[in-house]
Amino acid sequence: MTNNKRGAGILLHISSLASPFGVGDMGPEACAFADFLHRSNQKYWQLLPLNPTEQGQGHSPYSSISSRAGNTLLISPELMVKDNLLNAEEIKKYHLPQEGKTNFAEVERVKAEIFEQAWQNFKQGKGKKLEADFKQFCEKEAYWLDDFALYMLLKKQNESQPWFKWTEEYKLRNEVAVKKLVTENKDEVDKTKFLQFLFFKQWHELRKYCNSLNIKLFGDLPFYVSYDSVDVWSHKDLFSLDKKGNMIGVAGVPPDAFSEDGQLWGMPVFLWDVLKKQNYAWWIERFKKNLELFDILRLDHFRAFADYWEVAADEETAKKGTWKPGPRGDLFKAVNKALGEVPFIAEDLGEINDAVYELRDEFAFSGMKVLQFAFGEGMPQNPYIPHNYAENFVAYTGTHDNNTIRGWYRQEGSKNHHQIEQYVGRALTEDDIPVVFGRLAYASVANIAILPIQDVLGLDEIARMNTPASGENNWQWRLLPNQVTSDAETLLKEWTKLYNRV
Repeated sequence: MTNNKRGAGILLHISSLASPFGVGDMGPEACAFADFLHRSNQKYWQLLPLNPTEQGQGHSPYSSISSRAGNTLLISPELMVKDNLLNAEEIKKYHLPQEGKTNFAEVERVKAEIFEQAWQNFKQGKGKKLEADFKQFCEKEAYWLDDFALYMLLKKQNESQPWFKWTEEYKLRNEVAVKKLVTENKDEVDKTKFLQFLFFKQWHELRKYCNSLNIKLFGDLPFYVSYDSVDVWSHKDLFSLDKKGNMIGVAGVPPDAFSEDGQLWGMPVFLWDVLKKQNYAWWIERFKKNLELFDILRLDHFRAFADYWEVAADEETAKKGTWKPGPRGDLFKAVNKALGEVPFIAEDLGEINDAVYELRDEFAFSGMKVLQFAFGEGMPQNPYIPHNYAENFVAYTGTHDNNTIRGWYRQEGSKNHHQIEQYVGRALTEDDIPVVFGRLAYASVANIAILPIQDVLGLDEIARMNTPASGENNWQWRLLPNQVTSDAETLLKEWTKLYNRV
């Protein structure tokens, strides 16, 4: 059957791949994983945002200093060897243990040394064939790259302090002071640009390889951007700030069953009236950039496009906020006009109202269904139980914010064991759960079924990627070398045939 709209994929961030350099990267292991997906009849590889991460934010991909730049920690030293920027023997001394979680502090230390070595080599004429492409990259991407390189320089000079704590001339971007700084630190600025060049070069090569295997890359776009980001610093007029750069309106979510105070995210809300006057140019450029990286894009916190929760900056909790209207269909009409039809998936989970569903359906964006939310009181009517799915959805056992399915069965889902057994019509053990839930997702009418690799491998809560609102020990899980087995491949292949997802 050609052009089958039913398909399947795996959720695994690049950082979670095995690697001799402490964190997953875009090198040989990424291509090997694409080969595994291809052999398993998978059509999608879902990833988390690729923007720079930092220690102060626990290396969360959702709290970045730039919505445009790439995370240089994901650059592969092995591919730099192929580009003649490094020596294969030299880089062996930078190998880190392949067991256990990512130690980001160690990775940052090691990669900084590797990058410095590569930069010096490049300046001395190694990797000569990259020169023309690097020059072209700097020209084409100047609209965000120049600001980013300057921002990184100022961050370094201010001991990583956020921009709103810099001296006035840099905080408010005095052009004379800025120009002088760039001239005096040309080498540092050029090095930052060079690393971005390498990131995007490696990413585009990986995307090309995946696409050649008929695998689509499925990206993730956070809604808000960090207060301490080059975006807010260089576009203060688009965010809720006063003349001195202090936040006025802060993003978050109101209290709910999980949090009596709600959540305050410490990110400024957008000034949608200003963005509208500019015909949403900043957002359209952001979407465009992401669609150069991915074939499909999940819009995180989609509900904020309909309505968003705004809290005054001096509030301690998110309790005293107000719902404000988002741009709604006006933005997506402008996006369609500028970019044509866009392959967006709406993250429509949690407390959602009709305006959000209407917005999603008006533009025929796919929604999400997560099996971990399906069981409990009122299960037969629950929108997350498979018999209530529709075709234009993506079915998941869980997402990066959930426990693994085995961990969930042990922990959050433990009170629903009897109900789960009733639903699938047989007695179950913990070992059955990853397979049973994987089958439920695959057998559903949802056009796309995505399983986190942890659930394919039947891993427990130790392999969880992120626990929201916990701050500690997140984003660090990674695969061991050779952990993805031929058994997993055989099982997935069998399911894609059985449930018409080839």
